[in-house]
Amino acid sequence: MKAEIISIGTELLLGHVVNTNSAFLSRELAALGVEVYHHVTVGDNPERLVDAIKQAEQRVDLIVLSGGLGPTEDDITKKTLANHLGVDLILHEETENKIITYHKNSDFNMPENNQLQALILADSRPLTNDTGLAVGMMLTQNNRHYALLPGPPDELEPMVENYLKEEIVKHILDEQVLVSRVMRFFGLTEAQLAEKIQDIVVNQSNPTVAVYANDGEITVRITAKAQNEEEGNEAIDDIEKDIMEILSDYFFGYGDKRLADVIKDMLIERSLTITAAESLTGGAFLSELTSDLSAGSILEGGLVTYSADKKNKVLKVTKETINKFGVVSPECAIEMAEKSRAMFDADIGVGLTGVAGPSSLEDQIPGTVYIGIAYKDKQSFSKHFHFGYKRNRNRRLAVQNALELVRRVLKDMPIENTIFYGEDKK
Repeated sequence: MKAEIISIGTELLLGHVVNTNSAFLSRELAALGVEVYHHVTVGDNPERLVDAIKQAEQRVDLIVLSGGLGPTEDDITKKTLANHLGVDLILHEETENKIITYHKNSDFNMPENNQLQALILADSRPLTNDTGLAVGMMLTQNNRHYALLPGPPDELEPMVENYLKEEIVKHILDEQVLVSRVMRFFGLTEAQLAEKIQDIVVNQSNPTVAVYANDGEITVRITAKAQNEEEGNEAIDDIEKDIMEILSDYFFGYGDKRLADVIKDMLIERSLTITAAESLTGGAFLSELTSDLSAGSILEGGLVTYSADKKNKVLKVTKETINKFGVVSPECAIEMAEKSRAMFDADIGVGLTGVAGPSSLEDQIPGTVYIGIAYKDKQSFSKHFHFGYKRNRNRRLAVQNALELVRRVLKDMPIENTIFYGEDKK
């Protein structure tokens, strides 16, 4: 099965919006065994879109069009394809009712053109939009398949995951079911992980194994085509076992759970509390742990102390530590963790200090980070990192690696290259 992806939107051609949809679609289609041969981007121009569709029809079986399903004049995809194929646009009542209900429950009056998002091509199979209003669709004509998807990634990606892939498997690939499992990893790069499981990936056609990175966390998606769900899961179990033999130290969870979600679950399950004293991350670490109501059971407070003066006067880091070692040091990170833990009577204290950039501090270059951990009666320690990216990326990686250190401490896993401070408290 050959496929082509056509992305529609003048904003893509002008560089105002980065086209992440094509990469995502290519990965997901490849996991199904569908080969993507071409990526094409066209502006909001019906004639040029028809030219792109005609060209695609000459060379592939499946044409995936993303963007242009909204309610405005420059949303041309449905009308253009309908005219090209000679089919009518008809109202999809379920989507129309959804749009009406949405506006009734909001503070906005519904513009008449909003109902354009509820139109679908006659004889097409609608694809539900779980996160937006514009319905997607799948159409087959003359043994060629057309998939129409919304442009916003937060609408397109769930539609592909929850509906399009199943449509392709059942109606195009003629398989019974598609079973997927998502495994999450942290602590190595996408390239490093892919190299470690290269033999598994290369030697598999069903199930397929896809690796991709998102915000420092690595996702491995295993997808099986099978006659039933049980058969698919059995095939996936075998591949997962092989992967875990290689990567178990880096594995932290399944599905869409982020590293922070896993840490929260572990803390709640063990009835533990956590706090942090943050410098370069500016509260971002604790923000990761306070995204839902469960935060109240694991967190009573924390501190952001940027200056050396406030580290001493508010957090009570000693002047001796600051003067002898500096605020960007393993000793300071450990003391920040210990003092915050004592201040908030928490089970775990985390200290984050470093140089986010772009300027240096205390002769330490941007990207230098020290993370301190103080946990109950265990010996406190610090770990040094150097990320070497731009400011916000350095801050984000500091947060992620602090979460990973907490995970490893809670699971009593080894942590390499740590600096211990003081005597073991046992």
